[in-house]
Amino acid sequence: MSHLMSQSINLYNQLAKNKLFSKSVNFDLKRIKLILQKLNHPEKKLNNVINIIGSDGKYSLLTSLKYFIEANNQKTSAYISPSLKDIRERFWMGNDFLSYKEIKKTIKIIEKQKINLTIFEVLTVIFILNVAKGNNDYNLIEAGALFAKDSTNLFDFPKIQAVVNINKQHLNFLKNKTLNEVIYQKVGFLSNFTNIYIGKQKPMVLKKIKQVLKRNSSLIQYSNSWKLIKLNDSFFYKDKKIKIKLNTKYIHSKGLLENLCLAIKIALDLKIDKKIITKTIPKIKFKARIDYIMGGKLAKKIYKNEKLLIDGCHSETSGRNLANYLKTLKTPIYGIWAMTKNKDPDKFIKQFKGIFKTIITIPIENEPAALSNQRLFKIAKKNNYNSETSKSFEEALKKITSRKRKIICVFGSLYLCGNILNKN
Repeated sequence: MSHLMSQSINLYNQLAKNKLFSKSVNFDLKRIKLILQKLNHPEKKLNNVINIIGSDGKYSLLTSLKYFIEANNQKTSAYISPSLKDIRERFWMGNDFLSYKEIKKTIKIIEKQKINLTIFEVLTVIFILNVAKGNNDYNLIEAGALFAKDSTNLFDFPKIQAVVNINKQHLNFLKNKTLNEVIYQKVGFLSNFTNIYIGKQKPMVLKKIKQVLKRNSSLIQYSNSWKLIKLNDSFFYKDKKIKIKLNTKYIHSKGLLENLCLAIKIALDLKIDKKIITKTIPKIKFKARIDYIMGGKLAKKIYKNEKLLIDGCHSETSGRNLANYLKTLKTPIYGIWAMTKNKDPDKFIKQFKGIFKTIITIPIENEPAALSNQRLFKIAKKNNYNSETSKSFEEALKKITSRKRKIICVFGSLYLCGNILNKN
């Protein structure tokens, strides 16, 4: 294990063992508002906050926006969840990620306040306290599971609130376990004094969002103000005035391209020049979102005829997005699947009918919340997949790899993808 990775794990363990901090999810803004008040309201020092809310696509929207803003010679902070390889990834400060030293120092400041917080609240306060010292042009903040009482719902006058795809994820956090309730929790608590952007949604979800936002006095842009179009073999962003070619080698699926288009729409409205956007698109890459591993240690463990693809999808919607992409490939595909306990593995795996030659189920290393490989194996069998089970990713890879042309697709969890990126 690398020195950096062990530092990251030690920090997470330090938070998990702290008696003041709870690992459970507990939606209530009282605790975080109290500590921010005691710390002299650092959240009020953040300019141009852009909240990013929704079930699937927050990271790809945030990453695209960050690329566009930085290409425009402006500085942006970014707060993401979860981290993939390292706790530091959660905290982009404008020029660099927050150092381990600063994270430890900030945890001590938080501990001194003697307030019980959830770990997600602690992470949010670490971000806010440190970013308040700087002077970024924009601050991009990814919401947690919902938004109503999420610890990122703190800003009275955000610049923008952008809502990506909403689906049935996070039902386990709700008393009223319906899609309507998810929509209400995410959209019913948006600011009345901002610019709201709604990304592509299923028609039924869009209809409900419009009902919830009927009384909201913000300026609202729905996704009918732009389109993702395909001409010949190329995709384009198109609105009433502008057409931009999505010249990318790294972004493969319709869902991810739609998130890129939403970012383009917002960037244009932030007065970022079309030329800058066009020049930046080829550089944008999303880690662990339909992501081919091109170099590193793992690339050496497979044959030239094989490709290794990782995707952290874990909901029905993101699973379908990956499945639709895999269907376009003319190469045999083998799956390595792992998942955490708070997901719905049965509904998830149904999205991949007829795609995989074999699925090998594995546990997730160092992840107590992971489902067992045996449990996933039974679910795969029940859904008529040709399936096997392995004790580890390495063992699964050995079973699959050969000189035959194929794609090895590792999927089902961002924690799994983080482990694999660390191995690489």
